[in-house]
Amino acid sequence: MIPIALDPARVRMGLTGRGPQADRRLRLLRGGGADVRICTERSSDEELGRLHLLWIVGLPEADALALAERARALGVLVNVEDVREGCDFHNVAEVRRGNLLLTVSTNGRSPGLAALIRGQLAEMFGPEWGERVERAASARDAARASGRSMAEVAKETSLLVGAAGWLG
Repeated sequence: MIPIALDPARVRMGLTGRGPQADRRLRLLRGGGADVRICTERSSDEELGRLHLLWIVGLPEADALALAERARALGVLVNVEDVREGCDFHNVAEVRRGNLLLTVSTNGRSPGLAALIRGQLAEMFGPEWGERVERAASARDAARASGRSMAEVAKETSLLVGAAGWLG
């Protein structure tokens, strides 16, 4: 596994699917700021080839894998939801608190376990963390603007978090 965070403004994402799982995936992608292109199984190679990533959700497995192979041949990374062997990447379980994003992955091996851990993280990091990130970011911006080094900024962040008691 190689964990990364993608900038949805720079990555063209598509979704092909049916049913409540496809609706859920669309909500999650849009919740992360993605402008998701809705594709169909009959989308042209030209349309598919414009994408960087494609999620395939809720299709019969044979249809999903055939579409995945078409997209892959065009250089698109594919995730066939709940079909591990059809995935170039796996979805993470996530907790969003403003600009704080906490993720859990089992490399697609146990999504249920990842969901349970996500629930624990959601309890540990409540909604107040969105504002905490912004407070830390403002302090960082001010320190960087005054010419402090990254090491000094990191130390000041640590002092802020410790003084506020955010991590216990």
